Amino acid sequence: MNDIRVKVALARAGFALDVDLALPGRGVSALFGHSGSGKTTVLRILAGLERVPGAFVALGDEVWQDDARRLFVPTHRRGIGYVFQEASLFDHLTVRANLAFGRQRLAPAARRFELGPVAALLGIERLLDQRPVTLSGGERQRAAIARTLLASPRVLLMDEPLAALDGKRKGEILPYLERLHDELALPIVYVSHAADEVARLADHLVVLDEGKVRASGPLSETLARIDLAAGFDDDAGVVIDARIAAHDADGLTHLEFAGGALLVGRRDAAIGSRMRCRIHARDVSLALEQPRGSSIVNILAATVEEVGAGGAPGQVLVRMRVGQSALLARITERSRRELGIVPGLQLWAQVKAVALLA
Repeated sequence: MNDIRVKVALARAGFALDVDLALPGRGVSALFGHSGSGKTTVLRILAGLERVPGAFVALGDEVWQDDARRLFVPTHRRGIGYVFQEASLFDHLTVRANLAFGRQRLAPAARRFELGPVAALLGIERLLDQRPVTLSGGERQRAAIARTLLASPRVLLMDEPLAALDGKRKGEILPYLERLHDELALPIVYVSHAADEVARLADHLVVLDEGKVRASGPLSETLARIDLAAGFDDDAGVVIDARIAAHDADGLTHLEFAGGALLVGRRDAAIGSRMRCRIHARDVSLALEQPRGSSIVNILAATVEEVGAGGAPGQVLVRMRVGQSALLARITERSRRELGIVPGLQLWAQVKAVALLA
């Protein structure tokens, strides 16, 4: 597997970066953090757009930078595709001509992707003969991603690709990014400060803070860490991988996951389909006895593993184990004290809302 290695230490006026990362060579690795945390700098070093003395960068056994050996591979020889915040299409060309721009430089044997399948993957078939000026922001960005893919990269780097879009356009493009994740055997490094994008797309999560790596690991495990969850503010929560078990006549879909089951609004997908679910800590309440006569249908037996600061005065976060899966709840300190919530306590978690992500 072609793991991605980035090791760099630099100090500039008002900013320092000190990271040593090993990212999986498959799936989506998200670099998450507030503005100024170093996300884009790491991406630019990986791409070869910034050469930092002493840095080490490699894709599997192929070393792209190693100053100890006086080795530096320029950007155009790294086989990377880079998607920026702005689409930067050529307005005087049609979408089709824009897509052909990068591909025409490749020898036929080096072309891993064809225009037709890529256009279908990103839903831009009907846009091919239009000029970029006629497209919406989301359509322009999808065209820009298609152009990058047709250059046949070995690694796809995406720097806040949805940051310039409003909520509606962002919602339009996210399903297409999910398709990239599901259908392409291409490692993606995705920079974002938006927790919803990370929860929906990432397999591996890197949390950066003031130029340092606070955590790096599988998404579900990393999101469930209390010491990190407080930093997600109101977006703190977990992601659970589930499977559609059944649909019932009441308009509900039954999901099974490692440790339990959930009921959600009807999802028109085949039984057996995999589903990624997000449960916010704010949408989980706790009870010492199994609730009865409640409108909340998702009530799960859980065991408390850890209690920590909730990120706001008077609040705490409770991490629980539901079978093999983690769950977070944000409650008040008063409730924690009155219920006597401590590690090892068995209780019931009421899940008020479940967001289906993919």
